[in-house]
Amino acid sequence: MDWLARMNRAMDYIEMNLTEEIEVDKVAQKACCSSHQFLRMFSYITNVTLTEYIRRRRLTLAAIDLQNNKAKVIDIAFKYGYESPVIFVRAFQLMHGVTPAKVRQEVIELKAYPRLSFHN
Repeated sequence: MDWLARMNRAMDYIEMNLTEEIEVDKVAQKACCSSHQFLRMFSYITNVTLTEYIRRRRLTLAAIDLQNNKAKVIDIAFKYGYESPVIFVRAFQLMHGVTPAKVRQEVIELKAYPRLSFHN
Protein backbone atom coordinates (compact mmCIF):
# COMPACT_ATOMS: atom_id res chain seq x y z
CA MET A 1 0.00 0.00 0.00
CA ASP A 2 1.47 3.34 -0.97
CA TRP A 3 1.69 6.34 1.32
CA LEU A 4 -1.18 8.21 -0.41
CA ALA A 5 -3.53 5.32 0.30
CA ARG A 6 -2.37 5.20 3.93
CA MET A 7 -2.90 8.96 4.32
CA ASN A 8 -6.38 8.65 2.81
CA ARG A 9 -7.15 5.82 5.23
CA ALA A 10 -6.14 8.13 8.09
CA MET A 11 -8.37 10.88 6.67
CA ASP A 12 -11.29 8.44 6.46
CA TYR A 13 -10.78 7.63 10.13
CA ILE A 14 -10.74 11.33 11.06
CA GLU A 15 -13.92 12.05 9.09
CA MET A 16 -15.78 9.11 10.61
CA ASN A 17 -14.86 10.28 14.12
CA LEU A 18 -15.34 14.05 14.02
CA THR A 19 -18.03 13.82 16.70
CA GLU A 20 -15.75 11.73 18.92
CA GLU A 21 -12.40 12.30 20.57
CA ILE A 22 -9.72 11.66 17.97
CA GLU A 23 -6.49 10.15 19.24
CA VAL A 24 -3.41 10.94 17.17
CA ASP A 25 -2.03 7.46 17.86
CA LYS A 26 -5.01 5.84 16.15
CA VAL A 27 -4.85 8.22 13.19
CA ALA A 28 -1.13 7.53 12.80
CA GLN A 29 -1.77 3.80 13.04
CA LYS A 30 -4.12 4.07 10.03
CA ALA A 31 -1.27 5.72 8.12
CA CYS A 32 1.18 3.01 9.30
CA CYS A 33 3.58 5.42 10.98
CA SER A 34 4.36 6.91 14.38
CA SER A 35 2.35 9.81 15.79
CA HIS A 36 5.35 12.10 15.47
CA GLN A 37 5.92 11.14 11.83
CA PHE A 38 2.25 11.51 10.98
CA LEU A 39 1.95 14.95 12.56
CA ARG A 40 5.05 16.21 10.77
CA MET A 41 4.00 14.70 7.44
CA PHE A 42 0.42 15.99 7.72
CA SER A 43 1.53 19.54 8.53
CA TYR A 44 4.11 19.51 5.73
CA ILE A 45 1.68 18.25 3.09
CA THR A 46 -1.37 20.30 4.08
CA ASN A 47 0.27 23.43 5.54
CA VAL A 48 -2.07 23.13 8.55
CA THR A 49 -1.72 21.21 11.80
CA LEU A 50 -3.88 18.16 12.41
CA THR A 51 -5.54 19.88 15.37
CA GLU A 52 -6.44 22.90 13.25
CA TYR A 53 -7.76 20.70 10.44
CA ILE A 54 -10.01 18.82 12.87
CA ARG A 55 -11.21 22.10 14.44
CA ARG A 56 -12.08 23.57 11.04
CA ARG A 57 -13.87 20.42 9.90
CA ARG A 58 -15.91 20.27 13.11
CA LEU A 59 -16.89 23.93 12.83
CA THR A 60 -17.89 23.40 9.19
CA LEU A 61 -20.13 20.49 10.14
CA ALA A 62 -21.51 22.46 13.10
CA ALA A 63 -22.47 25.28 10.71
CA ILE A 64 -24.29 22.80 8.49
CA ASP A 65 -26.12 21.41 11.53
CA LEU A 66 -27.12 24.91 12.63
CA GLN A 67 -28.53 25.70 9.19
CA ASN A 68 -30.31 22.39 8.66
CA ASN A 69 -31.86 21.42 11.97
CA LYS A 70 -33.36 22.90 15.09
CA ALA A 71 -30.97 21.38 17.64
CA LYS A 72 -29.91 23.70 20.43
CA VAL A 73 -26.58 25.46 20.02
CA ILE A 74 -25.35 23.85 23.24
CA ASP A 75 -26.19 20.38 21.88
CA ILE A 76 -24.30 21.07 18.66
CA ALA A 77 -21.35 22.40 20.68
CA PHE A 78 -21.23 19.19 22.74
CA LYS A 79 -21.68 17.03 19.62
CA TYR A 80 -18.49 18.45 18.12
CA GLY A 81 -16.41 18.20 21.26
CA TYR A 82 -16.75 21.63 22.82
CA GLU A 83 -17.11 21.41 26.58
CA SER A 84 -18.53 24.90 26.89
CA PRO A 85 -21.00 26.78 24.68
CA VAL A 86 -18.98 29.96 25.28
CA ILE A 87 -15.84 28.35 23.82
CA PHE A 88 -17.89 27.00 20.91
CA VAL A 89 -19.44 30.40 20.15
CA ARG A 90 -16.00 32.04 20.27
CA ALA A 91 -14.46 29.45 17.93
CA PHE A 92 -17.48 29.56 15.60
CA GLN A 93 -17.37 33.33 15.38
CA LEU A 94 -13.63 33.32 14.79
CA MET A 95 -14.00 30.98 11.81
CA HIS A 96 -17.32 32.11 10.33
CA GLY A 97 -17.43 35.76 11.37
CA VAL A 98 -20.89 35.45 12.96
CA THR A 99 -22.37 33.85 16.05
CA PRO A 100 -24.32 30.60 15.86
CA ALA A 101 -27.45 32.49 16.94
CA LYS A 102 -27.10 34.84 13.95
CA VAL A 103 -27.02 31.80 11.63
CA ARG A 104 -30.42 30.80 12.98
CA GLN A 105 -31.87 34.29 12.48
CA GLU A 106 -30.70 35.02 8.93
CA VAL A 107 -29.56 33.23 5.82
CA ILE A 108 -25.82 33.78 5.94
CA GLU A 109 -23.01 32.48 3.78
CA LEU A 110 -20.56 30.65 5.96
CA LYS A 111 -17.04 29.45 5.38
CA ALA A 112 -16.60 25.79 4.68
CA TYR A 113 -13.43 23.81 5.15
CA PRO A 114 -13.73 20.79 2.86
CA ARG A 115 -12.48 17.32 3.59
CA LEU A 116 -8.93 16.74 2.43
CA SER A 117 -7.89 13.79 0.34
CA PHE A 118 -4.60 12.88 -1.25
CA HIS A 119 -4.12 12.05 -4.94
CA ASN A 120 -1.24 11.67 -7.39
